[in-house]
Amino acid sequence: MLCVLILLALSASSIDAANTPCSGKKGGINRCDGDVFLCNDGSISASKKSCAAMFGQQAEVHRPQPLLHNSDGCECGSGAFCTGPRGGVYCLTPSGKKSYRRQ
Repeated sequence: MLCVLILLALSASSIDAANTPCSGKKGGINRCDGDVFLCNDGSISASKKSCAAMFGQQAEVHRPQPLLHNSDGCECGSGAFCTGPRGGVYCLTPSGKKSYRRQ
């Protein structure tokens, strides 16, 4: 019985770790960009959680987020996002790769 309880506790903690924003290759959470998690690798997390709420910050409900049609000025963490050719919303990581926001 004790073994079963230990296994359940271990599996629950591994499930929580798998659902952490910016986990794995993203290197953890760097900071918040409103409700979006900015990861240590410069990308944004696909998490549905609110970064502001998780860290006890005031959520910016009506925060303006300009959608640009070219890639000038839409670096991750700047608050501005670009619109891709098929309507996807993304920002550019420091390495120049696109990091898409979850819709």
